[in-house]
Amino acid sequence: MRSLHTRLPAHRARRAYAQDAPVWLFDLDNTLHDSSRSIFKVIDSKMTHAVAQCLGVEIDRANELRAAYWKQYGATVIGLVKHHGVDADEFLRLSHDFDACPLVHSERGLARKFAQLPGRKILLTNAPHDYARQVLHALNILPWFDMIWSIDHMQLQGRIRPKPSRALMRQVLARLGTPASRVILVEDTLKNLKSARQTGLRTVHVFHPGTPFSALHSGRDSYVNLRVNTLTQLLTGRRTLRR
Repeated sequence: MRSLHTRLPAHRARRAYAQDAPVWLFDLDNTLHDSSRSIFKVIDSKMTHAVAQCLGVEIDRANELRAAYWKQYGATVIGLVKHHGVDADEFLRLSHDFDACPLVHSERGLARKFAQLPGRKILLTNAPHDYARQVLHALNILPWFDMIWSIDHMQLQGRIRPKPSRALMRQVLARLGTPASRVILVEDTLKNLKSARQTGLRTVHVFHPGTPFSALHSGRDSYVNLRVNTLTQLLTGRRTLRR
C-alpha cells in the first residue's frame, strides 16, 4: 500500500488560495460521474474474478465472498487481507484492470463548472489510485485537483481504514492542517457523510433520485448540510451550504 497520499504535479499544487478558502473533498464514483450506468458492472465482474484468482476458488464462491466482505468491511480488499493474507496492491490492480475512459458518463461541461467553485479540491475515494486518476482524466478535471487520496493511502497502524472511518477523517484533517469547519465532503454515500459530520466537517449529499435506495432518503438527514441532485447545483453556486 502507498504510505502517503499522492500529490499531483507541482505546477498544479502551487495554486494560491485565500487563507480562509474552503477545502473540498470529492468522492469519485456516483459523485463526479455516473458509475451505476456502466462502470460498476465492470468493477463487480473484475473484482469477482480477482477474488477467484487470488484465492483459487470458483466464480460463485468468489462472488459470495466479494459481496460479504464489502458488506462487512466496506471494502472487499479488507476482508481478503484480514482473512486470507491477500496482497492488497495486487488485488486492487487486478480488480480495476480495465479501460474506464469509454465507460465514464458525467454532467455536461463539468470541467468548465469546476472553474466556478472557489477553494482547494482533493479527491477522497475508496477506489484505487490508478483507476481514480484515469477517471479524472476522462472527465477532463484532473488539473483542478491538488491531491488524490485513494484507498491505496488509507492505512492506519497497519490496517486499511477507508471511508467511513472517522480515524481516516481525522488523519485527513491532520495532514491538511485545516480547521474541520472549512473542509467539505461531497459524497453520494450517507454513512460516509455521517462520519465526516461527526468529525466536524461540513457535508454535501449528491442525491440520485433514480437509485434503488432513494425512497429511504426523501428528507435531508441532520448530518447533511446541503443536498443536491446534480453537481452543477453546487459548482455554479445555485445551491449554497448551511452551517
